[in-house]
Order: sequence, then C-alpha cells, then structure tokens
Amino acid sequence: MRLGVLDVGSNTVHLLVVDARRGAHPTPARSEKTVLRLAERITSTGQLSKVGADELVRTVAAAKESSVRLGCADLMAFATSAVREAGNSAAVLRRVHKETGVELKVLSGEDEARLTFLAARRWYGWSAGNLLVLDIGGGSLEIAAGIDEDPDFAWSLPLGAGRLTRTRFTSDPPGRDQVERTVGWLAEQLAPVARRVAKYGAPDRAVATSKTFRTLARLTGAAPSSDGPRVRRVLTDTALSQLIAFITRMSAADLAQLDGVSPSRAHQLVAGALVAQATMRALSLPEVEIGPWALREGVILRRLDQTNGEDHTVHSD
Repeated sequence: MRLGVLDVGSNTVHLLVVDARRGAHPTPARSEKTVLRLAERITSTGQLSKVGADELVRTVAAAKESSVRLGCADLMAFATSAVREAGNSAAVLRRVHKETGVELKVLSGEDEARLTFLAARRWYGWSAGNLLVLDIGGGSLEIAAGIDEDPDFAWSLPLGAGRLTRTRFTSDPPGRDQVERTVGWLAEQLAPVARRVAKYGAPDRAVATSKTFRTLARLTGAAPSSDGPRVRRVLTDTALSQLIAFITRMSAADLAQLDGVSPSRAHQLVAGALVAQATMRALSLPEVEIGPWALREGVILRRLDQTNGEDHTVHSD
C-alpha cells in the first residue's frame, strides 16, 4: 500500500510518500519539501496572513496532485503549531478543504509527542527499555518517555527554534547578552518539566529527533545523511557546548554555508542549539542518540495499525 503524509509545519510543508503494509518496514518512495515559514506569516493580531493562507492552499493542492500521480491510496495531512495557534485556523482549514479537497488535521502538541514517541519505539524496539524522546520543531519542543508504545507522559512546550528566534533575538548574530539571558530563561522554563520527568526514573535510552537535532549532530561530527539511517549518530553535551561557542558569533548567512545546514533554517540554528543544550542539561543527559524516525513516520505507523492488513491500490483511468 502506498501512503502519503503531508506535514504542514512551522517552516516547511513536507510530503512523504512511502510503500508500507502492517508489520513491514515503511519504505520511502518520494519526498517533496516546500519552504513556507508559516510561523513568520502570523500577523500582529495572531492571524495567519492572507498571503500565508494563499501559499498554503497552493502548496497543499500541489502536494495532493503529487500524491495522486504517485498512486497513493491515502493522503494523511496534518498541521502543527503554526496553524494550530493561528487565531483564524478554523477558517484557514475550511478554505484548504474547500479549494483542495484535503482535510488538514490539526495535531495537538501532545499528539505530536505521542506519535513521535511511537516512531522512535518502533525503530529502536523493546530493547531500548525506558525510552526518552526529544523533538525540537519550529514552534514547540516535545518530550515523551515510557516503556510501552504509548508513552507514560507526553508534553509539548512553546520552545521551538523559530519561536525563540523571533521572540528572544533582535540581531543577527544575537548579542552575547541576548544569548546569556535566553540560556537562563530556558533553564527556568525547563526546571518544572525536569522535576516531573525525574519521577519516572532515568531513561535507558535518550533519543532526539527533528531536523534541528540532526543538524547539530552533523555539525559536531556525526555521519552525513547520505550514509543512511542505520548509522549510529549521537550529540554530546560537550560537543554541543563547543559548537554553541562557535555558531553564536556567526550570522545566518554564514551559518547557511556550513555543511549540513539548510539555508531556510540557518537563521534559527542558534536558538535550536540553545534549546537542545538546555533540555539535555535539565534532564541530565550527557548525550542523545539521533533517531531517524519521527512524527511523519509515527503518523504512518498509526495509520497502518488501524488497517485490516489488506493492501489497497489506487488505479488511474
């Protein structure tokens, strides 16, 4: 069965097409990304701007066309924090459905954390034991942990890399005082969460997903994505501290030239690194392993769990 997943995030709209069936490893067939930066299209009154909504409609329509052309039996479309928090989200979702036929489901932050955790659990298996999963998005930070496929707890905090870049920094690169104040502020925000996490015991394995963590690991020496998903990649607190001392002195334009840094995300790399470091330190994690599966794979796996095991194929006339 060929499935499509359309992820409308704070920075990009990502269509992932996979060949999958229940009990089998989903095999990627196609990946298409469009940079929209919807979180930056939110007006001063908290609404998604008309320009942002227009671009979203066009991008969703194009993704639907691709999914049909590629023979997807189903297109699962969802939106995260940027759309979720827009004051006119309901109207935007109605317009998307009316003009494209695609029904965008808005995931809560807790939904994101639980589905990402499911993906990590399936990838690492039961041998991972008490699994802790971290994910830094454009708008939020997700934390989940547990010993089963459904985590014992799943939390979402408004500590995304894009959000902090917009709200905490006023210069490029950010001034030293801005960085220091943000470090202290993050420690305060994460302290209550760390106390709650500690009640569930130390994790047997700590896993980090998301583009932010993958980029930070790559910049500290982890293998490139071209080496494949099964290569073990880690991000250590020591290496991250050294990296932060380096990148906080660089402009977004200079960061975009570094190997492994996406030009569309370079401007929020510093904020993402500070969130990663603060989270690891709050949770007493000397290192995290970079997991190849995250939210989109979690959506696919949940969808497969809900099928009757039969394959379905879309035929075009």
